[in-house]
Amino acid sequence: MENQRNLILAIALSFLLLIGWDYAMNYFYPQPEQALVEDKADTPSEQAATAKTQHTRTGGLVDPTLQALEKADLKTALSSPDRVKIDGPRVAGSINLKGGVVDDVVLKDHMEGTGKDSEPVRIFSPNGTPAQQFAQFGWVGSNLKVPGPQTVWSADSEVLTKEAPVTLTWDNGEGLTYAIRYSIDDNYMLTAAQSVSNGGTNPVVVQPFGLVNRTSKTASQDIWIAHSGPMGVFGDTADYDIDYSTLDEDKKVTPEGRTRWAGFTDIYWLSALVPQDDLAPETTFRAMGNETYRADMIYEPVTVPAGKKLTTTSRLYAGAKESVVLDQYQNAGIEKFGFAIEWGWFRWFEKPMLWLLRTLFEAVGNFGIAIILLTVIVRGLMFPIAQKGFASMASMKAIQPKMKAIQEKYKDDKQKQQMEIMELYKREKVNPVAGCLPMLLQIPVFFALYKVLVLGIEMRHQKFLWISDLSAPDPANLAALLSMGGITVPSWLMMIFGLGVLGVLLGVTMWLTFKLNPSAMDPVQQQIFNIMPWVLMFVMAPFAAGLLLYWVTSNILTLAQQKYLYSKHPQLKAAAEEEKAAKAREAAKAG
Repeated sequence: MENQRNLILAIALSFLLLIGWDYAMNYFYPQPEQALVEDKADTPSEQAATAKTQHTRTGGLVDPTLQALEKADLKTALSSPDRVKIDGPRVAGSINLKGGVVDDVVLKDHMEGTGKDSEPVRIFSPNGTPAQQFAQFGWVGSNLKVPGPQTVWSADSEVLTKEAPVTLTWDNGEGLTYAIRYSIDDNYMLTAAQSVSNGGTNPVVVQPFGLVNRTSKTASQDIWIAHSGPMGVFGDTADYDIDYSTLDEDKKVTPEGRTRWAGFTDIYWLSALVPQDDLAPETTFRAMGNETYRADMIYEPVTVPAGKKLTTTSRLYAGAKESVVLDQYQNAGIEKFGFAIEWGWFRWFEKPMLWLLRTLFEAVGNFGIAIILLTVIVRGLMFPIAQKGFASMASMKAIQPKMKAIQEKYKDDKQKQQMEIMELYKREKVNPVAGCLPMLLQIPVFFALYKVLVLGIEMRHQKFLWISDLSAPDPANLAALLSMGGITVPSWLMMIFGLGVLGVLLGVTMWLTFKLNPSAMDPVQQQIFNIMPWVLMFVMAPFAAGLLLYWVTSNILTLAQQKYLYSKHPQLKAAAEEEKAAKAREAAKAG
């Protein structure tokens, strides 16, 4: 009766896990709260702005009203003639001459979706649009007329290319000429050379600055293995501890240590300011209200003598978090720029694994096949460790009868029992923990592979069989089929209705691996382990299809490995069969 009650409790807890997963995630990993708005929202755009923002793993506007508003606002803002076109090798867009703001940047090599009519990923949008994100360079000065947001600059060219930089100039009419010379490289880095020419008769004191402003409405989810929000490298440390909710509470945060670079990160995208190498500006992250935030980098005040010119050079990264590109900038001198991807403790192992995955992809031309081959290689390298674990299990199974005899003989003297068992281990040359250590060694390897597949932008929009995007959930699921019929599945039911083909394969293969494992558990524990694969199947179903492909492949390889090792260690198979027979006899007696 007690066993039945425990079994019912286990099933109930499993059901609660299924239903309560989404709630638990929102509780323990809450999204940034909406800033308070005093005025009542009357217009559709204001109503959309005051609604709680929903975030996706990859980011972007989710609300259809905001998406439509963004499209309309972009059409209006980008039609202005006061713009300098950006046409770099990998980025396109424009610079707004009003304010000298870089507020229009799209990525030529990355699309928003997988359809033929999909548009390039937009990193920057003009101020005031629902997806606003932009960068600005300027100066602060006392008793000086400095350029501001309403200043209209003059440009010496209509197009910024890699071969042809563009210089914006503005004369304040009081003897000072301000200039910003923009240039762009092969990838995602713009360089802004800010200069002040003093044509007056007295020295002046100015402070150059750079800033990135963005809304969190387009932010990706801030999950435990992938930070989304303000970040940078200060001193010798990459800071992942500041998030949007922190800024909402503290209003502003000024990290300690010399600024190496600072900005905002999403799981796949990065906008960051990089200061001049020999200078140490102060960086502050600020909450501006209404889910808008700013990272500003302000240099120390400098004196520009009469008749002299002062230039400060900063850089702006607005692009994809491609590991190879980030590492190139790091090797060129930007401190820990590759840490924009939060690899964590196993970075030393994850980076080679990502390199191997890219190499396999280049060789076979399909990312799904590359994931399968990578899993095969990793499991192959782990096979000797697994074999030692199975050999240890076999040795332990072989001495089980002797252990039971000792336990029965000294059942009233636990100390003597333990001493005799230790002597048995020595005589038989069996290490009781040898079977656990190989399993523990495999954990960081498979966790590293998991992080590579989650964080690597290389998997985004890659196709495999019926899957059009391996970084997204399996599209062949119940929710997708229902949506085709006009039925929307509530988010709290997505764990059930989001189950796809790969999820089912995951559950089946996991159940088979559990069944093959020899076990000495009581019937109730065995029932729990019988249920567990199906619980995990629903929990993992919404994960990226590439991850599920890896897990399914890994499970299939585990089954093959277990079959082989059972053939090499028949005592394990015999022990497992004896256990089943014993349990059957006990069940028959109980019946």
